Amino acid sequence: MFGAFMAVMDISVVNVALPHMMGTFGSDLSSITWVATSYSIAEIILVSLAGWLAMLIGRKRLYLLSFALFTVGSVLCGTATTFNQILIYRAIQGIGGGALIPVSQAILRETFPPKEQGMAMAIFGMGVVLAPAAGPIIGGWLTDHYGWPWIFFINVPVSLVGMLLIGIFVHDPSYLKRGVKSVDWLGLALLTLSLTSMQLVLERGQEENWFDSNLILAGSVICVLATVWFIFWELNSNEPIVDFRLLKNRQLSVGSTMGFIFGIGLFGSTFILPQFTQQLLGYPALEAGLVLLPRALTLLLCMHIVGWLYKHSDARWTILFGIGAIVWSYYDLARLSLEADFWSIVPMLALMGVGMAFMFVTVTTVALSTTSRRDMTSASALYTLSRRVGGNLGYAIVATLIARGQQLHRSTMVGHISPLNPNYVNFSEHANRVLTQAGVPSAAIPKAQHLVTEKLIMKQSTMLAYNDVSFVLGLLFFLMVPLLFLLPRQPKG
Repeated sequence: MFGAFMAVMDISVVNVALPHMMGTFGSDLSSITWVATSYSIAEIILVSLAGWLAMLIGRKRLYLLSFALFTVGSVLCGTATTFNQILIYRAIQGIGGGALIPVSQAILRETFPPKEQGMAMAIFGMGVVLAPAAGPIIGGWLTDHYGWPWIFFINVPVSLVGMLLIGIFVHDPSYLKRGVKSVDWLGLALLTLSLTSMQLVLERGQEENWFDSNLILAGSVICVLATVWFIFWELNSNEPIVDFRLLKNRQLSVGSTMGFIFGIGLFGSTFILPQFTQQLLGYPALEAGLVLLPRALTLLLCMHIVGWLYKHSDARWTILFGIGAIVWSYYDLARLSLEADFWSIVPMLALMGVGMAFMFVTVTTVALSTTSRRDMTSASALYTLSRRVGGNLGYAIVATLIARGQQLHRSTMVGHISPLNPNYVNFSEHANRVLTQAGVPSAAIPKAQHLVTEKLIMKQSTMLAYNDVSFVLGLLFFLMVPLLFLLPRQPKG
């Protein structure tokens, strides 16, 4: 769980520290986001290569090397003094973090007997699902008290403990295939080109106004062409670096599809909730991160329950309950107003945590339950990749919906500002009285009233945009229900 927790947390931990990094490196907001992008690009490429690298150098060696690179990258990031340095060091950190999740999953699947795999995945899930919530909290606290370099230095002792435990307890099984006859250089190049262009499009799309930008248009074309070529090339390769033939396993393909949607919801909500509380409720960075705590706590409490239920109930009903809880929580979030406070949001997020616990553990266990031991690392890499791509897409969807929704709702509300609208007339008269009582000169009241109206419209349009995002995310989870009919009554051990 150590490795999974650190790899996922370092995706989100830097978000609250980016404003401080802007001052250190003299960068603007557009440039500093590359600190997150460089890590994501390197990490997602290594996720895809995990199965192939495990065959090339051995799984234990890959695991140790990943921890070592992650540790070195963390130290270098904390000591970076220029913008170019931090980008390079974050890429090194991403290379180290990429293989941690799929290798961890493969080791757990092979170590525990079928009856205990639900509980094993529950423990593993604590790291994967709690990390996005813990990242902003830990990052905010360390940045406020010790400075942004400590969001990287804190990884070092945890990584060293992880390496020690790997050296003592992890061993490569005898049946694990070792060695490759040749390196698929073309496949490696196509994979890198495909994932890099995809990541750039998703990370920069909203800022560049999507397909109005030649950069985004070119990146999208390159991504599609490289992806199609890569898939056909790998399907006809004797030693593919990503074995898409494993997706013939129905449980893995259905589970990966669900993992993709789960990634959209998990990372999308992790992005919008702190933004919502900061922009509209006026919370500082640390308190905005703490908004995710109720979800994290119910996740923690329910993981063990779900692990036990997996052994005693039909997995499809467990997943359905999780989907229902998540959809219900998003329905409640879609009805929030500007009068919302922390305690009105807590029940919704607690319910979401319950649903995510029931869904994540069961889907992960079912997806990998019928894969052979020899293919476990490759299958785990495919499943992890689907969830990570979903997470990246979730960020892009949420950012776009908020920006476009805000413009749409603002335009609609401005159209209702008219002396013929009784609601606007009442508001205008009330604003005049308040401004007069506040001592604003009569000559300045029209301008002051205009500013007040504009501010109110912006807040309300932003609120409605967040409501739209919650509705869309809830709808995505609801659309997963038909996929349950593709799963067997009981997962095969």
